[in-house]
Amino acid sequence: MVVGQRRGRRIMMAPDELDAYLAEQRTCRVATVGADGAPHVGALWFVWDGTSIWLYSVTRSKRWAQLRKDPRTAVIVDDGQGYGELRGAELSGRAEFVGESPRAGAPCPELEVPERLFAAKYFGVEAMPYDGRHAWLRLTPQAVVSWDFRKLPR
Repeated sequence: MVVGQRRGRRIMMAPDELDAYLAEQRTCRVATVGADGAPHVGALWFVWDGTSIWLYSVTRSKRWAQLRKDPRTAVIVDDGQGYGELRGAELSGRAEFVGESPRAGAPCPELEVPERLFAAKYFGVEAMPYDGRHAWLRLTPQAVVSWDFRKLPR
């Protein structure tokens, strides 16, 4: 269940606006927590399927190791330069590991949609290329907060 946004309702994105925004953006920042409680944030490419954000991560990364120990994560997608242009979304919850690690293309019905979306979005191809270094994380958010400062009165 996604928790509703309480603050900033005037500037929050409607569900259709949020879906369109997440589908068009290319880079997100993923926050994880280390065993010592220290945060780690790194940029990643992603796809949104309307329900979950799919992250294609290097399996030998600090992010991957931290999520193996503690799956809690927050993902920020944002853009804009001037104050009145700022917009974005924060999605938080628990990351799930999906498919083989690293991904080599073994059949996995759960990955058919995200891999098709990812291959088209980032590589302009129909089939997902595999490099033997990456694998999939899925975040089905428990909470979403969004903002679009373009909605503020000028």
